[in-house]
Amino acid sequence: MERVATFAVLGDSAASGVGDTDRNGITRGWSYYLAKNFKDPLVYVNFSRAGAKSDEILHDQLPKAILHFPSITAVIVGGNDALRNGFSPEHLHQNLRSTIKQLKAIGSEVLLLQLHDPTLIVPMPKTLGTVLRRRINAVNQVTQAIAAEFGTEILRTRELEGIYERKVWHIDRMHPSKFGHQLLAHHFREILSKRWEISPIDLEPVVKKPKAESIKWMLRNGTPWFLKRSVDLLPAALYLIACEHIRNLFRPNAHANAVIYFPEFVNHREAGLLEVFEERVS
Repeated sequence: MERVATFAVLGDSAASGVGDTDRNGITRGWSYYLAKNFKDPLVYVNFSRAGAKSDEILHDQLPKAILHFPSITAVIVGGNDALRNGFSPEHLHQNLRSTIKQLKAIGSEVLLLQLHDPTLIVPMPKTLGTVLRRRINAVNQVTQAIAAEFGTEILRTRELEGIYERKVWHIDRMHPSKFGHQLLAHHFREILSKRWEISPIDLEPVVKKPKAESIKWMLRNGTPWFLKRSVDLLPAALYLIACEHIRNLFRPNAHANAVIYFPEFVNHREAGLLEVFEERVS
């Protein structure tokens, strides 16, 4: 008798498929390509939502997923936490740890994702880039520490060949393109194929969109998003830039890419943390 697996997805826009929309306006994303290539019967449930933070994943999405007793659960979170004022790596760690602990308690195999470095593909002021990079690195240290503690699989995005090529990214340069989502599905398949029968993921040829279409997309989608989020992000960005200048005055030799140290984290060496610095995240 064939086994029936349940694949649940929790997370934010990177999990919900933003950047990969079909002709009817339906987002698909990497988990869609992965799910449809399972050879065994599969129940696929995606509770992710663009803009979701770790609080929502723990208190809203997770309880819904647990009702399905997922065999595999992808938890993609941290980007929105890092982009908000008042970002706390400790709070993110608590939420993610509680989420993974509950999933492991029901026997679910967990997939995590390392965040790429957006400063390498998104033009921005140098100071803001320094702050953003520090925050994203803090998110990744949290994710890596959780992966080490619970023995969960983590896709190390930054180690993938060609990950910063333009074709991998959507026009907003923050989310994967269709090709990028298929690429992630391909690498997640490599992780899961040790235990599950999954057909190879087709990487479709990249079709270059006309410049006029890109401008149209930015006017219809990018600009409204920017105006809406500026109420939150712009004041926070200005505040963080000011804090960074003050920080540089008093701590000019501080390690720019220092990571966070949590005493309760375990197995730092296995998590790939060769050096650990005590650091307050701006």
